[in-house]
Amino acid sequence: MLAYIARRILLMIPTILGIMLISFVLVQFAPGGPVERIIAQLQGQDSGASSRISGGGSDFGAQSPGGVGAGDASSSRYRGAQGLDPQFIKQLEAQFGFDKPAYERFLKMLWDYARFDFGKSYFRDISVLELIKEKLPVSISLGLWMTLLSYAISIPLGIKKAVRDGSSFDIWTSAIVIIGYAIPGFLFAILLIVLFAGGSFWQIFPLRGLTSENWAFMPWYSQIADYFWHLVLPITAMALGAFATSTLLTKNSFLDEIRKQYVLTARMKGLSERQVLYGHVFRNAMLIVIAGFPGAFIGAFFAGALLIETIFSLDGLGLLSFESIVNRDYPVVFANLYIFSLVGLAVNLLSDLTYTWIDPRIDFETREA
Repeated sequence: MLAYIARRILLMIPTILGIMLISFVLVQFAPGGPVERIIAQLQGQDSGASSRISGGGSDFGAQSPGGVGAGDASSSRYRGAQGLDPQFIKQLEAQFGFDKPAYERFLKMLWDYARFDFGKSYFRDISVLELIKEKLPVSISLGLWMTLLSYAISIPLGIKKAVRDGSSFDIWTSAIVIIGYAIPGFLFAILLIVLFAGGSFWQIFPLRGLTSENWAFMPWYSQIADYFWHLVLPITAMALGAFATSTLLTKNSFLDEIRKQYVLTARMKGLSERQVLYGHVFRNAMLIVIAGFPGAFIGAFFAGALLIETIFSLDGLGLLSFESIVNRDYPVVFANLYIFSLVGLAVNLLSDLTYTWIDPRIDFETREA
């Protein structure tokens, strides 16, 4: 098993290199960029998500472009740069590192990222690592508790639905699950706000943020209660779709196993239904549920929370990644991609190891041999 783990870890290296290379090449051909954004600011044309960024870290954002030139080849490469001083354009390129060849910038990025040195944000006066650390508590809170909640509810419910397949309980819970799956998370979030956050009915839960303003001055037990009180609505909105998916997945997986010959044999031996279900069926049926865990976790932790973060004013990694892409803040974009990829590969490896823990008969090392 140690040899298998070592091989998987070594395979992460070319995987990460491929992901970063493809993304870097795509960025080279993508329209717009940080230089174009500064030019747009100077022309008074900058708008959209970039307006949300505070503390602009650009040294050129508020400066005059200086003398007006004829617009040589260096300025004509950028949209809207005609008439600007070519020396000013070269200074912008040097500031953002675009005065170097693409391959040199890529190799430097790989060397820096191998040491977890992500540099500074183009448009925020803060290092990328500090920026990610600042947003991480929100994403951890949303991803961790949403995943735990959805699995804690859906696995017992899915098992009960499989055992009582075709009963009235199975029918009405399936209706609820399908409706929950069909409702978009952001729409359900708005409904929760209208009902429980002072929209039109009750003011029970807070509308924004992860904690209250006076959280630091609360006793520890009040801090814990306040933290979870703020998470009730966003976690409920996020868990709706994941809860429905994992419930049906658990039910179908258990139904497949219950109908197999070894279950009939176990029953003929006189084992109770509980012994058959949790001593034999559970281990085999849970394999397919565990297979979906990495995708569910990564989706909830990083990508799935963008709209929820926006609706509930939670400043996490989902919103940070979106704004960084819109504003062409490449250090933040590539750092997030690098971290997302590493976490995703690690979670996939952890999922494979969990397979062997649940069913020792699975041996990935023998299969590869």
